Amino acid sequence: QVQLVESGGGLVQTGGSLRLSCAASGRTFDNYAMGWFRQAPGRERESVAAINWSGGSTYYADSVKGRCSISRDRLKNVVYLQMNSLKPEDTGVYYCAAKRSLDILVSEYEYDYWGQGTRVNVSS
Repeated sequence: QVQLVESGGGLVQTGGSLRLSCAASGRTFDNYAMGWFRQAPGRERESVAAINWSGGSTYYADSVKGRCSISRDRLKNVVYLQMNSLKPEDTGVYYCAAKRSLDILVSEYEYDYWGQGTRVNVSS
């Protein structure tokens, strides 16, 4: 059974930073693509960032490009999302997702496994 557990969310002021973590367990995630998504109140879930199995390829949504960085520790089976210069529009529940794939995956419909989410609240 694959399990993804997010952590690191919280309340932060505009301009602040957070680092989200996604701990994966249940199997070896060496050949898994990973992604971060978020869902703001009243809005659909959207892609934030993605990383391929090796960490050599990354994707960022235009809304976070230049402010966020996704990385993975393959030994620890952890994926990180460093978020800087946070804005109120970054508020939402952030989800980690995984799928066995050598490609980088952007669409939520491509992922098989999801965490429960961690809430980020950016105050103005």
